[in-house]
Order: sequence, then structure tokens, then C-alpha cells
Amino acid sequence: MLRSILTLTTASWLCFPAFAQERPIFDAHIHYSHDAVDLVPPEQVAKILRDAGVRKALVSSSDDNGTQLLLAAAPDIVVPALRPYSRRGAIGTWMHDPKVIDYLETNLAKNTYHAIGEFHAYGDDIKTPVVQRLIALARENDLLLHHHGDREALDLIFEAWPQARVLWAHSGFANPQEVVDALNTHPKLWADLAYRSDMASRGEVDPDWRAAFIAHPDRFMVGTDTFAPERWYYVNEHSNFSRDWLAKLPDELADNIAFANAERMLAIK
Repeated sequence: MLRSILTLTTASWLCFPAFAQERPIFDAHIHYSHDAVDLVPPEQVAKILRDAGVRKALVSSSDDNGTQLLLAAAPDIVVPALRPYSRRGAIGTWMHDPKVIDYLETNLAKNTYHAIGEFHAYGDDIKTPVVQRLIALARENDLLLHHHGDREALDLIFEAWPQARVLWAHSGFANPQEVVDALNTHPKLWADLAYRSDMASRGEVDPDWRAAFIAHPDRFMVGTDTFAPERWYYVNEHSNFSRDWLAKLPDELADNIAFANAERMLAIK
């Protein structure tokens, strides 16, 4: 059933005008996991990203094969990240599985990455030997950590590695004041807003979020989070939604959140 839905929607994806959007997007939260690979070929995914005006995308997958296939199809767009999951469904158990370390070390030895993650870890999960080794590998390879979890876990990551660069996944679902406090506390923490759908209402950006963006104009970025194959249907829609609410901010701030912050965070142009 899903295959037929995706087949039907493929035509609509490809009918979107490949507009040369005024504001490019660096999508900081993209997955192309094995179930998406089975349904949407990498060349088609690359076209979806191009048609959406996505200039760069931080891409990870379960397993890493999807990232490598998409990197080969769109090397000008894909910024590869390594997830610790060899298959979907390990988000609650991976931190107790020593085989994860072999998986990470093997892939780091043969491929080039800019980040480790997105990985899920909450509270004392960070203290497990597996997560501590993941952090050590990021330090050894000078990689960003793309972390999905709570504030306690964030603090423990920086306790383990004070110089870490960390992208906080889905921070847009937290209270903006809490996000600002975390950014105040950790100078090398950034916040991805995937995949917030109500950032703006009544023609204006939420005032609390606007204040957060102004307080830290260099620390926020957008993301779609294609966590399931059907999410690829929303890449174009989400990119245009992001442009719409970003247009309600001052131009420099909007450009920062749309693409410049992610480029600086990852030292990519």
C-alpha cells in the first residue's frame, strides 16, 4: 500500500517547479534509511532535494548504506553523518549494545563523515560505555554530535567532552526559554528546529521564538526529519513553509537560520 502511495505521489513531487528560490535551505535533519531506499531511489531523492531548493543536507541513515547511496547521487548536496543504528528500531536499545562500537569504528575507518548521529539518548544513557565511546570517537575524528534527547543528557555530553560541538535535534519542540538557557550554558551547542509546523501564526513568528532567535542568531537551523519514507513527500512543502516564516524575520537572521548557521557549524560552503 505504501509503495503505491509513494508511486502516486512521485508524480506530484516531480511536478513541483524547480524554482530558483531566493532563499536556499540547508536542511540539518535528513534521513534516508533502508526502508526509504527500498521505495524511493537515490536519484529521485536527489531530485526532490534539488527541486525543493535544498542547497545542502545533513544526511544520516539506518543503516549507513542509504547515506552512501545518496552521497554518490548528490555529492554537492549531501553532508554525511553516521548514525549508530544498523537498522531502524534500535533507538531505545543501542546504548546497551557493544556491537554498535564495532559498527561505528568500521564505518569511520572506510568513509568520511561530518557528524555522528542523529542518536537518541536521555539522562544517564550518556554514562553507558557505548555512548561514552561514541563521544570519544567523535572527539578523535573531530565530528559534530547530532543528539536527540533531554537537557540532562546534553549537559552530560559536555561534561564528558567540554569542547564538543553538539546539534540538539528537535529543540523546536522544547520551551524556547529552556533552549535559550541551554545555548547560554553551552557555547558550542546549536539547535535544529525539525520539524516544527507551527513556528508562525497570524502572519508572525511566535514572539517567544523570535526572542530566542534574536538572542542567539547564529545557533538555530531548520530540518525536515525524513524519519519514514512518506516524509519525503513533505520535503518541498517543508522547505517552502520554512521560507514563509523565515521571511517574517530580518533578512540576515532569516539567512542564518535557513543556511548560514549550518554552514558555519560544519565549516561547509
